[in-house]
Amino acid sequence: MSASFSDILKQVSECSTKVVSVAAAQDEPVLEAVAEARKQGIAEPILVGDKAKIEEIAAKIGMDLTGIRIIDEPDVTEASLKAVKLVHDGEADMYMKGILDTKTFLKSVLNKECGLRTGKPLSHVAVFEIKGIDRLLFLTDVAFMPYPTLEDKEVIINYTVEVANACGVEMPKVAPLAAVEVVNEKMPCCVEAAQLTKWNEEGRITGCIVDGPLSMDLAIDPEASKHKAGAASRKIVGNADILLFPDIHAGNMVYKTITHLTEFKNGCILTGTKAPVVLTSRSDSFETKINSIALAAVLAEHMNKKG
Repeated sequence: MSASFSDILKQVSECSTKVVSVAAAQDEPVLEAVAEARKQGIAEPILVGDKAKIEEIAAKIGMDLTGIRIIDEPDVTEASLKAVKLVHDGEADMYMKGILDTKTFLKSVLNKECGLRTGKPLSHVAVFEIKGIDRLLFLTDVAFMPYPTLEDKEVIINYTVEVANACGVEMPKVAPLAAVEVVNEKMPCCVEAAQLTKWNEEGRITGCIVDGPLSMDLAIDPEASKHKAGAASRKIVGNADILLFPDIHAGNMVYKTITHLTEFKNGCILTGTKAPVVLTSRSDSFETKINSIALAAVLAEHMNKKG
């Protein structure tokens, strides 16, 4: 079981080398991360984009392009389609965003002819290693699905369980979060959390333990759970692996609180696609980009084994 990104990197070293296809790769931070990922044996890149600019940036940062496949395509929209097709056709294992806007990138992911669509909604998982917590936390959805329905939340759980499984968490504990632990009919997220728990108990949602509604403290703090009335009867008592947020506002606020107020490492991945998709932002750190590629690599290995 991976308890840190060091463990995930160790997992990567035990996998076959993966190939990451990068759309519009003429971006210094992305090329720096890709070069380091290659150096660490995480993934071999295929760079799709403006070749002259890629070579110029590579020379600037001291990146050795020897042996790296470069597909020259200055137009970013066409570059995204050519890059995603490499994954669609099995020439690459995962897909990464370079210097193009998110809307164009997602259009390529969802392209009917060459994209990675599955017919199900897309979601987003942020994986955190936080100082003081003895396990990885999987946060979802913090960046993609604004107001998930009950059925969306079921799909999100299934996606995130697969990511947790890929990281070695065999039976993740899922906490559908709310402000309180009781079912309040006036609070829809509490009602939905209880329904997700029921579906898990009935066998509709499998491969995990769902226990909700739960407040954040009861979900992640064992000490707090000792002082909560009725906590002893819960299946999750401060040891949740997956934090399922009621909407993007709650998820995004927690995400930014962690990144600004704690000592952490993280990686992010888009879910609901036929192959792992690395969707990092320009504000993400160098380390976050590398961790995200590593996360995609272990997920690709997991998906390959599942067939």
